Amino acid sequence: MRIPISLIHIAAAVSFAFVPLLAAADADKEAVKAMEDYLAFVDYGGATIFPEQIPKVDWPRFYVIDARDKAQYDKEHIPGAVNLEWRQALEKRATIPKDKSVLIYCNTGSLSAQAGFALRVAGYENVRILQGGFAEWKAKGGFDAATKAAKGTGR
Repeated sequence: MRIPISLIHIAAAVSFAFVPLLAAADADKEAVKAMEDYLAFVDYGGATIFPEQIPKVDWPRFYVIDARDKAQYDKEHIPGAVNLEWRQALEKRATIPKDKSVLIYCNTGSLSAQAGFALRVAGYENVRILQGGFAEWKAKGGFDAATKAAKGTGR
C-alpha cells in the first residue's frame, strides 16, 4: 500500500531540516552578545601586559602559554611555558587554570591576542596577553626586562 505524501508531511520534513539552522543562528546571536558585553567593559589595554611590567620574581605566578606552532616552540620559548597553539585555545580551555594568572604569547602578540580575547569572552578573566610577544620579551631582556627597565637600560 502506498502512503500519500501530504503537504503536512512535507511541511514537517522541511521544518525539521531548518531546526539546526535556527539553533546555529541563536548560538551566533549568543556569541555576538557575549563579545558585545565583553567589549563594553574591557579596559583600554585589553588585558595586555608588557614584559617590563613583570618582575622576575613574579614569573612563577603565571601559567605561561606559548601560542605558536610546535616547531617554533621546540626551537625556542620562554622557559616554563606550555605549548598550546592559538587556534586550540577554546578547544583545549579545560587544560587552562582559572585559579592562576595566565600569560599567553606568540611571536609578536597578534595571534595570542586573538586567543586571549576568545578565552576572556569564554569567562577566563585571568588571561593576560604579552604585548610584543616572544620577540619583544627577548629584546627587552627576558625575565630581566623589568630590572633593565627600572635601571633605564631598556633594550
